[in-house]
Amino acid sequence: MGEGRPIRKTDLIGGTRLLATAATGLTDLVEAMHARIASVPGLWPGRGDERAGGLTGFVYGTVRATMRLVGSGVEAALERAVPDDDGEPGTHAKREALIAALNGVVGDHLTRTGNPLATTMTLRIGDRALPEDRREAAEALAGAAAGAVVFVHGLCMNDLQWALPGMEGGDGFVGAAGLTPLRVRYCTGLHLSTNGRALADRLEALVDRWPRPLERLVSIGHSMGGLVIRSAVHYGREAGHRWPDRLSDLVFLGTPHQGAPLERIGNWVDVLLGATPWVAPFARLGKLRSAGITDLREGSLLDEDWVDGDRFAPHRGRHRHVPLPEGPRCHAIAAALGEGDGRLADGTVGDGLVPVDSALGRHRDPRRRLAFPAENQRVIRGIGHLELLRDAEVAAQIGRWLAVPRDGR
Repeated sequence: MGEGRPIRKTDLIGGTRLLATAATGLTDLVEAMHARIASVPGLWPGRGDERAGGLTGFVYGTVRATMRLVGSGVEAALERAVPDDDGEPGTHAKREALIAALNGVVGDHLTRTGNPLATTMTLRIGDRALPEDRREAAEALAGAAAGAVVFVHGLCMNDLQWALPGMEGGDGFVGAAGLTPLRVRYCTGLHLSTNGRALADRLEALVDRWPRPLERLVSIGHSMGGLVIRSAVHYGREAGHRWPDRLSDLVFLGTPHQGAPLERIGNWVDVLLGATPWVAPFARLGKLRSAGITDLREGSLLDEDWVDGDRFAPHRGRHRHVPLPEGPRCHAIAAALGEGDGRLADGTVGDGLVPVDSALGRHRDPRRRLAFPAENQRVIRGIGHLELLRDAEVAAQIGRWLAVPRDGR
């Protein structure tokens, strides 16, 4: 893996643009607080005033305009003074981790505004993107097996953070199953359904770019990545793609199939802040979190779960239920921080981020349960959510599942 530069020209430009936006947003927040406090002379502020009037409003408007002007000036100076990046100049682990975290938190904003810090979805082999050109892809995939395994990372992470023993092929569980490993890199701040559609399209293109007939396809998703996979299968079948018929196995590691409690808590904080006029402007800070994060509240996989709706509304259970796909074998691994089999701890703490029940698809409503066969479920105790990415026991269990022929259910 080539060690790239820790900072690139596009990082400087994108960071400058983001800072200018943040400064403008902070000005809006201060003005909203000012307007609400000053709107009524009594003890209770007005509810609808977000802008100050008169000279005060003019001052705030001038500050915003100045912020935008300074940001544009710095960006223009960087364009002239900093040398261009050369292609894909290697990878720098700390840089990639920071960019991934930023894309998880505000990736939808970065994408919507055309910020160069926004991550676009790519299939990657090693630490490089798989070329779009069929001839170049064939060279990158020289020696590829008849099957592929696609690893999909979770929220605020990137493809370089996978570290399961044996996942790179050779004598490990991937090689033993006759698979060539690929990884997905994507903007985790976008809606799950947006990433699901994009992944479906890229896997369909992969069928054409594979240097030999692709006979078997496996996908392994960690956390949010598992939800993206389920969404991709749904949209791939809806579009009549070929790749879903090649799927033999789907493996989910700590995937919040039934939602993530932390996002539900964040949503109720928004509601409480918004209900109090004095602090209501601060509710907008919570609403900076990305579409990908809010989709985790219930594990929303489809466009209709969010189109023409308020993704911050405190509704629950209104998303469309998507069952496990027919055809591939579906496996789920949950982690639990506690060593003992404690139902209370499993249901609340789980692996620190995802409860065991959610990771195994369990739900109080039988109509929303996911039908993982008992032999395709595993709870690994004494590890946390991120340890699922590198745990030897996790790798061994995946290897045992993949070693079973597809018709040997």
